[in-house]
Amino acid sequence: MSEQGWREFLAAEGVDDWVVLHGGATAVFRAGSLGEAARLAGAVAQVAGLEGSGALFTITDASLTVRLTRDMWQLEPRHTELARAISAVARQHGAVADRAAVQGMQVAISAKPDAVDLGFWHAVLGYEPMGGDSGVDPFGHGSTVWMQELDAAKPLRHAMHIDVSVAREQIEARLAAALAAGGRIVDDSSAPAAWILADRAGNKVCIAAWPDGVQDPSGDSA
Repeated sequence: MSEQGWREFLAAEGVDDWVVLHGGATAVFRAGSLGEAARLAGAVAQVAGLEGSGALFTITDASLTVRLTRDMWQLEPRHTELARAISAVARQHGAVADRAAVQGMQVAISAKPDAVDLGFWHAVLGYEPMGGDSGVDPFGHGSTVWMQELDAAKPLRHAMHIDVSVAREQIEARLAAALAAGGRIVDDSSAPAAWILADRAGNKVCIAAWPDGVQDPSGDSA
């Protein structure tokens, strides 16, 4: 596991369409209709090197979302070239990238080191292992699950929380919307990379522009 891959992707030229989320490099391309989005997906699928790469396509009524990997730690130099090629195909088809539409969500399950139970969550959700501490829906429908290992000396207050990953230029708008909807800031020590919020009942959520915003949040919202 290395930071080199995603850091090199963020520093590369020609990948402005792409946002690096917890789940890797992702782009949303706006098309005029479901049919146009499907045709764009077919054209993108012909990009050399994409077949068998593990990329995930999601087609909606008027957009195509492309995830190059399911995990930011899987990004390699070849993904930069794939991203450039995919963006070029999108431009040829008149599709426009929408970074504001890119987001990822994962469930973080907190546990002390001797109680991490990732195998159970793989089994009960039907997920596959990803990295050494996460699970991923093999069909791409559900969020990832991350086992957050807590300091053994730290009291466990909330066993689960949600992580929402967005583009760096979108995080403050998302924060403002959450606060306007009644949320409150619990921890801003990692801002502007991330804020930990809570609802009225105390349930926590971390809004993060990481790694897209580069600054490293603690990610500890248990």
